[in-house]
Amino acid sequence: MNETIIYALLLTTFAGLSTGIGSALAFFTKKTNKAFLAISLGFSGGVMIYVSFVDILVKAIESLEQVYSESTAAWYGVGAFFLGIIIIMIIDRFIPSFENPHEPKQIEDMNAPKDDKKLYRMGLFTALAIGIHNFPEGIATFSAYLVDPSIGIPIAIAIAIHNIPEGIAVSIPVYYSTGSRKKAFWLSFSSGLSEPVGAIIGYMILHTILTPATFGFLFAAVGGIMVFISVDELLPTAREYDHGHKAIYGMIAGMAVMAFSILIMM
Repeated sequence: MNETIIYALLLTTFAGLSTGIGSALAFFTKKTNKAFLAISLGFSGGVMIYVSFVDILVKAIESLEQVYSESTAAWYGVGAFFLGIIIIMIIDRFIPSFENPHEPKQIEDMNAPKDDKKLYRMGLFTALAIGIHNFPEGIATFSAYLVDPSIGIPIAIAIAIHNIPEGIAVSIPVYYSTGSRKKAFWLSFSSGLSEPVGAIIGYMILHTILTPATFGFLFAAVGGIMVFISVDELLPTAREYDHGHKAIYGMIAGMAVMAFSILIMM
């Protein structure tokens, strides 16, 4: 296993296990920093939207052009982009809304009236839902780093930020229903393991058939997944944490940082 693959796997693992950061925040802070979460989630959305349209889709089509004509490659790239959106939409569709990990949770919810059995079930299903969501995210982060570390690193950071509220969403109901910080933390932490698992399984399936064509299709689909995550999860959640303009400011800042980083690497 070469160095690039090892770094890609480590980066994907970091992104996935950042659910543990959310869990730690729930236990060691008394109040939700709504402004921080709104700006951070908006920033992550801006990074992923900008890089998906400006870099990922472009590189996917360029790869397809090595095999197909310019026009055909463009059609295939756009088709794969929307196929990625459809895949993540299907995954999202089969998770009931009351167990959806992207419903905003606040640290103050730990003081809400409790129904132990219902809360514990909610925590378990939220952890499962996060695992299902994170699987394609792991493939996306891993693939992005293999293609271009300058893209993969900011995407991994964006995914890591996006996983922090998910960690809160798991740990609050589990802790409140069991009284165990340890159980809540480890369940929240382990729910992010599906990202490196997704990366490993994706690599095992794809590495033997990685050609310019398969790479182009995969990378375009990754772009679609990233855009859907941003517009369906990150930005709405950011607005829930702050109804002002902080989420939008964060998104614009994320786009600007990504744009300048791409220009610098050119």
